[in-house]
Formats: sequence, C-alpha cells, structure tokens
Amino acid sequence: MEQLFESITNKQALYQRRKKLVPNALGIFNPSTVDHAYGATIIDADGHELIDFAGGIGVLNAGHCPPPVVQAIQDQAEKLIHSSFNVALYEVYLELAEKMVELLPHGDATKVMFLNSGAEAVENAVKIARQATKRQAIIAFGGGFHGRTMMGMTLTSKVTYKAGCGPFAPEVYRIDYPAYRPHIHTELTEDEFAAKEIQKLKTFFKTNVRAEDVAGIIIELVQGEGGFFVAPKAYVTALRQLCNETGIMLIFDEVQSGFGRTGRWAAYEHYGVIPDISTWAKSMGSGMPISAVMGKAHIMDAAAPSTVGGTYAGNPLACAASLATLRYMEDININALGEKVGKMVRSRFEYFQQKYPQVVGEIRGLGAMLAFDVITDGNWNSYNAAGTQHIINTCAERGLVVISAGVQGNVIRILSPLVIEEKLLEKGLDILEGVLPLIP
Repeated sequence: MEQLFESITNKQALYQRRKKLVPNALGIFNPSTVDHAYGATIIDADGHELIDFAGGIGVLNAGHCPPPVVQAIQDQAEKLIHSSFNVALYEVYLELAEKMVELLPHGDATKVMFLNSGAEAVENAVKIARQATKRQAIIAFGGGFHGRTMMGMTLTSKVTYKAGCGPFAPEVYRIDYPAYRPHIHTELTEDEFAAKEIQKLKTFFKTNVRAEDVAGIIIELVQGEGGFFVAPKAYVTALRQLCNETGIMLIFDEVQSGFGRTGRWAAYEHYGVIPDISTWAKSMGSGMPISAVMGKAHIMDAAAPSTVGGTYAGNPLACAASLATLRYMEDININALGEKVGKMVRSRFEYFQQKYPQVVGEIRGLGAMLAFDVITDGNWNSYNAAGTQHIINTCAERGLVVISAGVQGNVIRILSPLVIEEKLLEKGLDILEGVLPLIP
C-alpha cells in the first residue's frame, strides 16, 4: 500500500482531493494542473511545462503574471485592500475609469462602473437598459453565453449550463444568431444574408415582442462559448440603425472578445459601430476578478441610486491590477500582437483543414479569437464532440492546454496569451497537428 501511494503523482493526488471536496457540478474543461505560470507557460503540479492555449478561458491576453501587474498588486496590497467604493472612494478606481473611457469611448461622454465578473456586468447592463428605456423585454441570441447568474443563465442559450435551475427571468426573448456560413448559405452573399436576418428581427417584433417593449438587445460580436461565430458587419450596422429607430439599447458583450483578442481593444472597432452599453471582464485584469459596464453617460445615469453596484465592486487590488494591465498592454502594443497571433493561427488552421479534411471543418473567428469545428468523415454538418474531447485529453498528455466551445461541444478554440513567443506558439500548433490524425 505504501508503494502504491508513492506512485501517485501530484496531479492524481490533487484530483482525488478535488473529487472528495468540490461539487461535481464544477466542470473539468481540461485535465491539467498548475503550480505556477509565466507568459504562455504553465508549470504543473509535477513540474512539467505546458503550453497554454486556453489563457484561463480568455483571461490572460497579457500573459500569466506580467511583472508590472504583479508589482501593482503588491504595492496596492500594502496600502489598501478594501474599503468599498460606496463607503470611502479611492483614486485607483477613478484612474482605471479614466483609462477605460480613454480607450473605449462611447460617443461624446462615457461613464463606467466596475464589478467582479462578466456575469455581474451583464446583470447590471440589463438593469441600466431597463431603467433608461422604462421597458422590460431583453432580446438575446441563440448560442450566446452571458454567465451563470439567474439573468445570465436566462440570456445564455446552451441548456446544459442551466439544467434544473429554473424558473428563469421573465421577459427575455431569443432569436437566431446571424451566423453566415458559406457552405450552408450557398445562394446568398454575406450582405444578402444579413439583410434577411434583419428582416427576421423586424418580423419578430410583430410575432413575439413589440419593439416598443424591448429595453435592450444583447449580442456577442464574436460568440465565445457558442463556437466563435462572427456577426456580419452589415447585420451589426443595420442593427445599430434599427435600435436608433426604435429606442432600444444596443448592448455589446465584449467579455471574451476585448483587449486585443481580435486585434483591437474592442471587437466593435472592426464594425465602426458604437454600442449604447457594453460589458467587459476577463483580460482586463490579468486574472484578478474585475469587470466593467460602460455606456453613454446619459444612459448610465438613468439608473437609480443603489440599483447597481456591490460590496467588492471595483476592489482596490483588482483596479490596480487592471490599470497596470491596460498600461502594460499599451506598452507592448497588445492589438498588434493580437493581429500577429491571429494570422499565425489562422494560417495553420487552414493548413490543418487541407491536410486533415476528414477531421477539421469550418474555421471561424476574428483576429486571434479563432476556432475550428471537429467533424466526422469530412462532413461539415457533423458534430464530433467525442473527437474534440480526445484532442483535449491527448494534447494535455503531450504538454498543450486547449479547451473546447460550441453548443454541440465540437469546437477547438484558441485563446492563448497574446504575448506568446512565436516558437512556443508554433510548438503548440505542432502538438495540435500531431493529434489530429489520431481522432476516431
């Protein structure tokens, strides 16, 4: 028995403790461990080096433990860890607000508030939209993911994320995401497809909910958990115009797509469209729990006192980490890195598609927010979820951390730190390529 115990790895021991202590409902997206990390490299519990293509689910665009961020956290911890911004305000919150408004202005006057997570940001964005319009209905999209709070789950499309958790929030309506897929929509150009989808929305206002009753439409310009579908530019442009005409708040969820991931500070910068309200989290804090709701000043000011916020919202440590992260991103030109990583990954994905057409289907994404469908026998309309999990598990065994996405669980997505060195990125892609011919 003693000899058997000694043969158990640190990883195995950790997973045994996890099974005993942690509810089964907390999913395991990748069978890895981490002891410490830097850049795009993870050192696991047994001292093995792993290449990180998951980035903490899109949280680490600036890499693991960027030195300026670590230093900012240490410095702030010596001064103030918590007071609650509502009780005693502190300058680092305001400095971060100024930086966010500088980077992501929403028209002539912008205001911003900070929270702890993307889901909280979405919750508060909905509250603000309802108060600004004096309306109740919210429209979300199929395949969308907006968190695991009650409103977040209601807005989220994938039913396995919310099984047994209802009843859900009322006055939430769902329409199809405008995912243009050339191999399916063979008779339409992207602009023609977008026009048809906008017409569907106009019909939706007559058959499901009146436009006059809709407070907001929330959309991910690049769907994260939904599988990295990208909204057509013509659709988003027309959606902005339709919201202007009907008084509906246009809400962009940029939680996963922000801060260089698409090669811009915001995915919406690719569209030339400004939202009324937007939500942010993940990479804005290099792993510290912080999120933001931004919006046009008069809209943000429509919320009544004490209807938004929270005890830890805009915590000093998190604000210091976020401010240091944004400044570091500016210093290293995070958007140029996003473009560079995106071009390298897309090029390799296209090569994978040519070399392994039986396994690699449609490639989707924007900038360095990229993914491909794992398919069966070259059928682009199939969903090989088992093969996708096999890729994840085998890559983990070979030193690469990668995760899936998609309503069907058949999408391999890349969310590596954008600071990843070229050689390390190529090495990770080599590992992924080596696994593809092994997919059943």
